[in-house]
Amino acid sequence: MTELDTGPTVRLASIRDRALVPEEAERAVTGPEHGAVVVFTGKVRNHDGGQQVSTLEYSAHPQAEMFLRQVCEQVAASSGLPVAAVHRVGALDIGDLAIVVAVAAPHRAEAFTTCADLVDRIKHDVPIWKRQLFADGLSEWVNACG
Repeated sequence: MTELDTGPTVRLASIRDRALVPEEAERAVTGPEHGAVVVFTGKVRNHDGGQQVSTLEYSAHPQAEMFLRQVCEQVAASSGLPVAAVHRVGALDIGDLAIVVAVAAPHRAEAFTTCADLVDRIKHDVPIWKRQLFADGLSEWVNACG
């Protein structure tokens, strides 16, 4: 493979317990053959279902990073595009980044579509669980089935 023909690859697939940096994912997929790079950042919001959220806690299965890599490999292979994904675990405050996904493509439409597909697949297929802590002291597990 030449430098200009990097092909569909997983450039980054990681689960971390520290702050995420969107520029890292963007740099991982960027190349001179790509005119479009889409970077998605998922942030902790202050509400859900009409309740005020104070913090979130993400927990991951011990093999969650392997599942993340598999999902990224499948999306890269089916789209023919380079992808990157990083998910956070641990306690997160409002505004913290929970996930960063990046996809590069020659044109924007395929980059947007592939990025959205990758985010959806990660949420559905990677065993990472979210516990929302509400301002009233109650908490709730979200997507705890997988």
